[in-house]
Formats: sequence, C-alpha cells, structure tokens
Amino acid sequence: MIFDYETLKLVWWVLVGVLLIGFVITDGFDMGAGALLPFLGKNDEERRVIINTVGPHWDGNQVWFITAGGAIFAAWPAVYAAAFSGFYVAMLLVLFALFFRPVGFDYRSKVADPRWRNTWDWGLFAGGAIPALLFGVAFGNVILGVPFQFDEFLRPTYTGSFFGLLRPFALLAGVVSLSMLVTHGAVWLHLRAGSPVQERARKATMGAALVMFVAFALAGVWLAMGIDGYRIISQPALDALPNPLAKSVEIAAGAWMSNYTTYPWMMVAPLLGLGGALATAFMAWINRPGFGFVTSSLAMSGVILTAGFSMFPFVMPSITFPSMSLTLWDAPSSHLTLTVMFWAAAIFVPIILIYTTWTYSVMWGRVTVEHIREHDHDAY
Repeated sequence: MIFDYETLKLVWWVLVGVLLIGFVITDGFDMGAGALLPFLGKNDEERRVIINTVGPHWDGNQVWFITAGGAIFAAWPAVYAAAFSGFYVAMLLVLFALFFRPVGFDYRSKVADPRWRNTWDWGLFAGGAIPALLFGVAFGNVILGVPFQFDEFLRPTYTGSFFGLLRPFALLAGVVSLSMLVTHGAVWLHLRAGSPVQERARKATMGAALVMFVAFALAGVWLAMGIDGYRIISQPALDALPNPLAKSVEIAAGAWMSNYTTYPWMMVAPLLGLGGALATAFMAWINRPGFGFVTSSLAMSGVILTAGFSMFPFVMPSITFPSMSLTLWDAPSSHLTLTVMFWAAAIFVPIILIYTTWTYSVMWGRVTVEHIREHDHDAY
C-alpha cells in the first residue's frame, strides 16, 4: 500500500475538509441565492432571473454535499453514527428544507398563479436559509462538545436534545454560516444577474460580508477567551487500530488556541476568513463581482479551515466523557478501506472537477429580464 495507516488517517482528514470546502463554494452560492430570492426579486420576472442563474447548476452542486456525507460515513463511521444520533432532529429539518429545492425549481413556474409562485419562492428561501443556519449551529455544537458516550461495545448514546443544540455560541456560529452563504449567493447574483437584480445583489454582498466579518470575529474572540477546549493527555500509537476508549483527554481553558502556537502557519485560516470577507465587500463596492466570487470562496475556505485547525486532531469532542471524544486517529475505518477510498477519490474527483468546469463554461452568461421573457416556456 502506498500510504501507512497513520498517513492515511491524516490524508482523509484533509480530504473531508476539501469536500466540505467544495460543498460551500459550489452549493453555497445557490443556497445563498435562494435565501435572498424573496428580497432581491421584487416581481415574478426578477425572481425568475435569480432562479435561472442557479437553475442549471444547483443539482450538480448538491453532489458535493452528498459526497461529503458519504465520505464521513466511509472514512469515520464512528463520527457518522454519533453525529446522526445526536443531530437527528436537526438533520431531519435540513432534509425537509432541502425538499423544497428540487420541487420548487421544477414546479414553481409551471403555474401562473401569483400565490402559487410566491409560496414556492418562500419554500426556496427555506431550502437555502434553514440548512445554512443549521450547518453552522451543528459546527458550533461540535466545537463546544457534544453530549454523547460509548458503551463497551462502542455503541454511541446521545444524552442531549434538539433545543439543547441552541446554545448561544452555536447560534453565533449559525449566523457566521448563514451570512457567509448569503454573501456567496449575493456575489453570484451580482456576477450572473442583470439589472435591477444585479445592483441589489451588489448592495446585499456588502451588507452580508460585513455581517460575516463581525460574526466571525466575535466567534473567534469568544472561542479564545470564553470557551474551554480539549487536549489529549495520552493515547495509543497513531497507527494503532481505532479505539476511542483508549486515550485520555482533558478540558482546558484556551486549548482550542494551542494549535496556533504550535503551528503558527495555521493563523492563515482565520486571517483568510476575515480578510476574505472584507475583500468581498470591497470588490462589491468597486463593482468587481468576478474577483468578489474568488474572495468570497477564500473567506469561506478560511472559516472552515479555522474550525478544523482549532480542533485538530479532534473531530467530535464529547462533553459527557471527554476521553470518549472522537479524533482523526481513533475514529477512522480500516487501513484497507481508507486505501480503496483514496484511490477512488484520486480517480473520480478530478473527473468531477473537469466535468463541472465544462458545464459552467457551457452554461455561462448573464440572465436578464429580457432573457426570461424570450424563454418564458423553457426557463425555470
């Protein structure tokens, strides 16, 4: 095998992060556009402009979300089991909200009744805003620690509740997530929509990017000064067979900041998140949406990398029994499974990237009200 077990564990931690970043960059803009739909589109034609900027792409973008979920299941089965047990109600809400997207895109414009279309417009809003908010809430709870434990057979038991997820820091993380996806969606509309949606999207980009900057900065200060982190005291060899019960973990003040002292280069991530948000607002101000899409993508990458770097090597800490926390060293699948998955990813991810790039180039162009009028019967 080309990689030893320890290296593969680290490789899959990186690859899961890459898949999450790919998800927020691609699926993020159509979720953000959906969340902005009722506000930036003042009439039916303008809302159809917004929908048709993302209509050819949203289902392909969704593949990144499905792939990231599948990768977590295959690479970290213990994390998948504990997370789906603990966040079950929240994930059902995300799933139900996502139902509005395919149905809304396909059926919204098939009936000319304004009440029918307005209802689906708010459904598309829910399909974009609710998942964006709850993804952030979930990440915030992971940083705070999740109330779960394992028995002697490594069966997870979750002792919290849905309303227990709505902790103040987790809600702030939800604001970070929602604002960054709304920013990305607004940048996309600034880039792809015609007037007057384009100008409204430019203003929305500046406002949402500033909200993202403030919320992310507050979350960072709160994490550094008011939230205890987790630290490994002892553990088996990093290439040992996975066993979440074999290590010792303590909760300590400032532990989530220790990686930035040990690995100073990790500071690139929070600086990228903050700087990217400000740069996106500036690019909107000077009317450069192409550069704005790049800086928005970098900002979201910085936010996700900040969460990963802060928690490394933890993947899902347990607030009930800290020593039962899951890390990238003791939560993965077997060496053979990770190896097979690595080669599958090495072959198919580049193919997906090439195909996705080709589809965007073929279907590129600005969507205007005039375009919608000319293609009334075949546009979304």
